[in-house]
Amino acid sequence: MTNEVSIIITLSAIIFASPLIAKLIRIPTIPIEIFLGSVAVSLALIEKNHLFTLVAELGFLYLMFLAGLEVDLKQLLKISPNMLKKGLIYSTLLYVFAALFSWGFDLSKIFIVTLPLISIGLLAVLKKEYGDREWLNLAITVGLIGEIISIIVLTAVSAGLEFGLSGRFYSTLIELVLVFGVMIIFYNFFHNLIWWYPELKNYLMPQDDNQEQDVRVSMGIFFIMIAVMLYLHLEVALGAFIAGVFIKTFFEHNKQLPHKLEHFGFGWLVPIFFVWVGTSFQLESLFMENLIYTALMITFSMIIIRVISSMLFVKDIGLRQSILLALSHSMPLTLLIAVATLAFQNQSISQFYYYAFILSAIFEVIISMILIRLVSKTL
Repeated sequence: MTNEVSIIITLSAIIFASPLIAKLIRIPTIPIEIFLGSVAVSLALIEKNHLFTLVAELGFLYLMFLAGLEVDLKQLLKISPNMLKKGLIYSTLLYVFAALFSWGFDLSKIFIVTLPLISIGLLAVLKKEYGDREWLNLAITVGLIGEIISIIVLTAVSAGLEFGLSGRFYSTLIELVLVFGVMIIFYNFFHNLIWWYPELKNYLMPQDDNQEQDVRVSMGIFFIMIAVMLYLHLEVALGAFIAGVFIKTFFEHNKQLPHKLEHFGFGWLVPIFFVWVGTSFQLESLFMENLIYTALMITFSMIIIRVISSMLFVKDIGLRQSILLALSHSMPLTLLIAVATLAFQNQSISQFYYYAFILSAIFEVIISMILIRLVSKTL
């Protein structure tokens, strides 16, 4: 059996079996997909393959795209100054506590970057499972602020590791600032254009549509933003996220579109990404001395600093919902793996810490998902 055939059959089996197993043992599907991916690579059912990696990366970008679909800029711009201030303080506290933790345990400076990372990609999964909840809506709003900061940090770290403190490093940061500036200008332009020509929305995404034009337009915007980020050598995930935000903000008249795009993604593309995450960690690595302890230390450190920081929101949503918000931010799976990979490739961390970060990323999803389920049942 060729490598490609083995991968296809194994992926098909995992995607089919994961929700059934998750329902049977009553834990979320994502940890099952990650675990089965790890088992598959350990049994040599899945081997390193460029096409598999490419599809998995597309799955990650699509997950970020779906996360963007949860954010309506029109609603976000209505956020109270008080909540915006709390969101910024919350993100700042994460970096302060990460710095104190790294200093207290004499760890590499990379921990100051990794521990506060926030990715709202998995919030799309939580939204699908728990529906419209106050803590989840606030988690998306506050998480958006944190993710923008995280992506800026990721871009800066990536440029710093690749170029050092050279002119190319500073030009990359300037390009990132310019991208945000252009996006603000484009938002205002398109907002005014639709105000003057409201029929434009129905022309691009008609209500009576038998050609799936709404999906085609969405995918066109999705890939255009990816191409822009690739051309500028910036974080591609940011482009995917912006594409989702754009569609949610300006094409809210098409109520069925988010469901169409979710079914497409969660049905097969996103699960492939989670299986791939599992394949990045081989089970035999668990026998490395102190690896599990270190991974658990990283995991609980990330959870604890978020729980402490989330106390800012107790007066707004209560203690339990604040804890749920913190737990929902404790799964920066993709960004954590991305930073760890960059650091390892540039020899900023050892292979031991690389494996520890990968394992902690998996632990975070499993532990946080289970804790969210337990805490949410008490509400």
